[in-house]
Amino acid sequence: MKAGLAQRDLELIFRAAIGAVEPRRLIARALAGELAGSERVPAIIAAARRIFVLAVGKAASGMMHGIEAACGSKIAASIAIVPADRSAASADADTRPTANRRLAVYRGGHPVPNAASQHAARAGLALAREAGAGDLLIVAVSGGASALMALPDGAVTLADKIAVTELLLAAGASIGELNTVRRHLSAIKGGRLLRSVGGAQVLGLMLSDVAGNDLAAIGSGPTAADRSTYAEASEVLIRYGLWPRVPPLVRGHLESGAAGQLAETVKPGNAVLERVTNLIIGDNAAALAGASDAAVSLGYTVDYWRELYGESREIGRALAAHLCAMRQRRLCVLAGGEPVVTVRGDGRGGRAQELALSLALELDRIGRERSVAVLAAGSDGIDGPTDAAGAFAYPDSVARAMAAGVDPEAALARNDSYGFFDALGDLFRPGPTGTNVADIVIALID
Repeated sequence: MKAGLAQRDLELIFRAAIGAVEPRRLIARALAGELAGSERVPAIIAAARRIFVLAVGKAASGMMHGIEAACGSKIAASIAIVPADRSAASADADTRPTANRRLAVYRGGHPVPNAASQHAARAGLALAREAGAGDLLIVAVSGGASALMALPDGAVTLADKIAVTELLLAAGASIGELNTVRRHLSAIKGGRLLRSVGGAQVLGLMLSDVAGNDLAAIGSGPTAADRSTYAEASEVLIRYGLWPRVPPLVRGHLESGAAGQLAETVKPGNAVLERVTNLIIGDNAAALAGASDAAVSLGYTVDYWRELYGESREIGRALAAHLCAMRQRRLCVLAGGEPVVTVRGDGRGGRAQELALSLALELDRIGRERSVAVLAAGSDGIDGPTDAAGAFAYPDSVARAMAAGVDPEAALARNDSYGFFDALGDLFRPGPTGTNVADIVIALID
């Protein structure tokens, strides 16, 4: 398999995956009642006197556009909360206020919240309070919402939340563990947004970036019931050895909550949930289905591998072994999910790039003669704190790096997958995609 042709096919398949979870199209189908579980949505829209819209996450702009196209005449006010470092200009340019409604666009911090995230959260709560009986609040949530809309609860400060988020990210905590802690330090997550809604119906539209499509984990569940507890949030920090390192106000807050001195997050059966309809409009599986269709059209047979869960470097090694064991020609192996990286070094990279580097090392060890090409990338177009979505890996990646004077083992030890692939010219930089359904791995065997 020639590298140039393989890379072309990998990119075509990736872009088909992204096209399958384009937020405007998914929103349009959901509001028209065309998605599974959305049959009641047209009636909910029709019954609303006024509609208020809060869209937050990496896909907020596209989700907002889709809602406006379907509900424009009824919308009284809208807020879009988007990442500050993304192509947010389209939210301003394409979504304009009209005589009968207001629009505000906020840019928050990601993956760590900032002061703008707190300002945006307060605006979101204020919007929710405007919606009264006979109205409808549409909350459109996509990946990144947890950091973009952050409002600390009680005595906890924003600096405290930032410190805890950074500690958990560096420790390799899963998104579920991270969000368990976030929900219990927040005045808006874990269903708490609903407590600010004054009698209106609520429609939650979720573009899922989490395994199992857990509503409480998508954006930390601002409109969803949460089964986790303050005690479990404390246990996450203890499990990673972080309890002595988190700010004292955080420890005190979680201890008070566990002792029953603070209100818990909204639990299943709470009366406030009777006015809420939550719907998953797209997820990683939908993206992989789009990838599969594209691969078949290019002449590949498709094989689905397991969910990407756990340490990126371990997944990379396991996937390399799986690929080397396959004997079928013209095969496309697909996988999706959200691995984690435990940061041990001072390099740059992200979970997709680290997976690709680990895979390249294993291919060099067990599959140098195999005709394999792999793309590991974040569906949002950004992998970690870099300008790349991911990277391409081949059986000769390590040999080419060594010839260029780059030590791949040292790069992995330093978490410097970005530097490794940048030296090879094998970073994948599609730019922000306007959607987010976790990571996608595409492997081609010829």
